[in-house]
Amino acid sequence: MNQRIDHHPVLGSLGDRKQLPFYYNGSVYTAYEGETIAGALLAAGVRTLRVHEEKGTPRGIYCNIGHCYECRVHVDGVPTVRACMTLVQEGMQVNAGSLLPTPLKKGGHGA
Repeated sequence: MNQRIDHHPVLGSLGDRKQLPFYYNGSVYTAYEGETIAGALLAAGVRTLRVHEEKGTPRGIYCNIGHCYECRVHVDGVPTVRACMTLVQEGMQVNAGSLLPTPLKKGGHGA
């Protein structure tokens, strides 16, 4: 599913930009040179980039400017990389953030 804007009246056309293959959860996707992981996945119809660490609920792109950390993914084995701030590199391996054990215990401070 391609939802990418190929021509924008202000930003111009994507036609002259190099296509970069990369992997997300083992599947091949295509980005354009200068495109972020979040932008490339959004254009491909991917909405869930990780799950909440404790609840397992889906998370995706929220602010898209690097403030909220909702788009954290694993890139080439490095955890908690912000997809909205990271440019795609050819052949990069991106994986969704996964459910982690909770550090919080019931009855503890703030519970």
